[in-house]
Amino acid sequence: METPESTTTGEPVFEVENLRVWYYGQKEPVKAVDGVSFALEGGERFGLAGESGSGKSTIVMATMGLIQPPGRIEGGSIRLAGHDLTRLSGEAMRRQRLAQVALVPQGAMNSLNPVRRIRDHFVDNIRAHEGRVGADEIRRRMVRLLRLVGLSDDVGRRYPHELSGGMKQRVCIALAITQRPQLIVADEPTSALDVVVQRQVVQTLRRVQDELDAAVILVGHDMGVLAQFVQRLGVMYAGRLVEVGSVEDVFADPLHPYTRMLISSIPTIEERPAAGDSLTRTTITWDRAVSANAQLVEVRPGHWAVPVEGEVAS
Repeated sequence: METPESTTTGEPVFEVENLRVWYYGQKEPVKAVDGVSFALEGGERFGLAGESGSGKSTIVMATMGLIQPPGRIEGGSIRLAGHDLTRLSGEAMRRQRLAQVALVPQGAMNSLNPVRRIRDHFVDNIRAHEGRVGADEIRRRMVRLLRLVGLSDDVGRRYPHELSGGMKQRVCIALAITQRPQLIVADEPTSALDVVVQRQVVQTLRRVQDELDAAVILVGHDMGVLAQFVQRLGVMYAGRLVEVGSVEDVFADPLHPYTRMLISSIPTIEERPAAGDSLTRTTITWDRAVSANAQLVEVRPGHWAVPVEGEVAS
């Protein structure tokens, strides 16, 4: 059966196939990710959009080998550089992190040790993968990476609390690429940042990607940020991909009603609500939005969507 990963024109470097991740409790398991498939070529920028709880970050955690009980990968595969990441041991997966796949986390302040200088973070990253690398060599590489992300050399001497939010996020990007990974996963890296700093972070990601020729997955719910950066966009709803296509096609002609809701949430000067206007949120029922057996259909070349009665023609 055809799936969105077959639309790529080159050899995929990263493939997610029929991934299912469930969380267990006292009642029925929560199907946080339920049958998701997509692929990326080398150097491609792919976005995952959706509201909180749609399954985006669970895909990130599964890719990084960080799913913990009560979560469990129930099926499917995540392939990178010839390895199925879901089948690797803990030590083998540790070696893959940074070397093949790197995470730019959502909360930079929570990802940096507040009592250690920035240079110490570089020492830890490099020596964890390369052994006893000399201090002069680590400093040389740190300075090069800091400059690549637009930071001055003296940032290495500072503590995290001495940096602004945007600077901390760029430090996290520099740390993520110490081993030149094939895939960079950025999990909402611009959240809690103002729009000017958001743009700086997105530009930094683009510059880093060009330097490494790495594939990038940008996860978020800010459709404006995603539109600036990604080439293809996947829209998540209730654990499923409900639409996948080029960012131009998805924004010009969104096929799924949930995609249209996300795009309509982008504020515009022309459509500012008047004072006193009440805001309403349309609710899409699960049965109507995507049934348990619904599959993505290629409505037009490279543009896939889950059929919704009266909405998406297959």
